[in-house]
Amino acid sequence: MTAPTLASVVAAHPYPDYQAWWPMGVPFLDWMSQAILAEWRALQDDPTHLAPVQVLAEEYLTRVYRREARADLVQGFADRTRLEGIRSGEFDALSYAFYRSAYEKLASHLPDPERLAQARRGFAVAVGQRFYRLLEERLALDLPPRLETEADFRQLQAALERLGAFLVEQGYLRDHFAFRFHVEVTHRGRAIRQGEGEFLPRLREEGLAYALYEMGYPAILPSAVYLYHTLGEAQHHSSRTMEELFARVGCQARETDDFDPTGFPSDRVVELWEIRPDGGHRA
Repeated sequence: MTAPTLASVVAAHPYPDYQAWWPMGVPFLDWMSQAILAEWRALQDDPTHLAPVQVLAEEYLTRVYRREARADLVQGFADRTRLEGIRSGEFDALSYAFYRSAYEKLASHLPDPERLAQARRGFAVAVGQRFYRLLEERLALDLPPRLETEADFRQLQAALERLGAFLVEQGYLRDHFAFRFHVEVTHRGRAIRQGEGEFLPRLREEGLAYALYEMGYPAILPSAVYLYHTLGEAQHHSSRTMEELFARVGCQARETDDFDPTGFPSDRVVELWEIRPDGGHRA
């Protein structure tokens, strides 16, 4: 069976609403550049050789947005000198190009499919961890060491709200953020009903609680879909960042892979999260 190409996946999954680009904030781009480039360079024989990434970005912008890439797009992002004016579609292309480059580099060293899948996810997780470390002080993401009391839970919610406001303000999400602990959905044929007040008791007593993450037009939605369909792993920048946030309060948290968001507004991306205590705290 022939592997899907970017061209075939773009044809199957067009995103007309993303053709009108919106502004991106320099702080977000700066910290994302630092996080992505640190992990990308660690994989490269020559970490200064950016020409292949520029080629990937140019192909992406041509196929997805029918626009030409600026000649200095990749270099300016990588050295953090020309971040002003980068818009949503350009960041989408940059994210795609660096992740595709990294995922293909990993494939050249890891022929075993299971180990390769783990390494690709590990790359995305490592970028999220770095990004979180860059913004936690600047956003005053003051977290409790563990989730034990209602005060701890409110502190967690406040940190999530600050993170979400930053993602909207900076243009990573165009117009909506919500991370909800009130959940009424069906998943894998099973009804999940959880009031916000049940989150902590379920986490403590059952070892599993839920949340819903709602995003309004995440800038990288097209490339996340295209990377997933061609290479099996997407970037999910904000989700990997929040995964690290939950790790700081002693929880293992991530989105499910097979949640059907039918029934939610079509202009939102919705993830069902499973959250478990992990018995430890990450400093």
